[in-house]
Amino acid sequence: MSEIRVHNVWMEYGDQIVLEGVSLDIAPGAFVSVVGPSGCGKSTFLRMILGQERPTRGIITLDGAGLPGEPGSDRGVVFQRYSVFPHLNVLQNVLIAYEFAESPFLAKLFGAKRKAASEKAEALLQAVGLSEHAWKYPSALSGGQQQRLAIAQALAKEPKVLLLDEPFGALDPGTRAQMHALIKPLWRERGMTVIMVTHDLKEAFGLGTRLLAFDKPRIDPQAPERYGARIIYDLDLSRDGPVPILGFSRPIEPNTMSQETKRSMPHA
Repeated sequence: MSEIRVHNVWMEYGDQIVLEGVSLDIAPGAFVSVVGPSGCGKSTFLRMILGQERPTRGIITLDGAGLPGEPGSDRGVVFQRYSVFPHLNVLQNVLIAYEFAESPFLAKLFGAKRKAASEKAEALLQAVGLSEHAWKYPSALSGGQQQRLAIAQALAKEPKVLLLDEPFGALDPGTRAQMHALIKPLWRERGMTVIMVTHDLKEAFGLGTRLLAFDKPRIDPQAPERYGARIIYDLDLSRDGPVPILGFSRPIEPNTMSQETKRSMPHA
């Protein structure tokens, strides 16, 4: 398990401010759902946790240490688009994660090491319900099965943090329900910290122990890129938490332009 701390993080692209002043602590083992309108910085936030992008300002730490400059094995990720190797069968798609970890130059294992890795890969396929499809190629799998394979790939490196970027958005309702029934037990059994971006509020409330809502509390119609998104709701969805599922706290009140001007002026 791992603790994530985000302190006064900003993300800017030139003159465009995407996120501003984001600060929060994520406890080890939490399942955090992240919601908000399109373009509010949800996926940007996820990419910063992954290490794909660096904050313009502020700091993000994992277990007290700053994140390295690139993604690492301590953080797994599953995207909406199935990120599997089409030229490898199901078993090979999971096995290659162990091969890269133990043999980064050749990506091949032999003898006892390969046997041990194969046993681990087979156990993961059993956990995600793909044992019967081990020798199939991704093109022969349904969308839900491909996403199960992507989850198995991500779990192969035993990450401390699992990042989910709208992982079930392309699935039909029935298959999505099956994926919900899959991911929750895996999260509990492995004690991971999970951060999931979703546009589905029912999914966010149903899976998460905590919900973060991103949006822009301040808007300048003349310069829409001047202000970025912040966390406007932070709800504890755990049964014994202080905030009940439907107990929304007050949102941050948007500042008017006159208030912003007054706030930014130096004191006399």
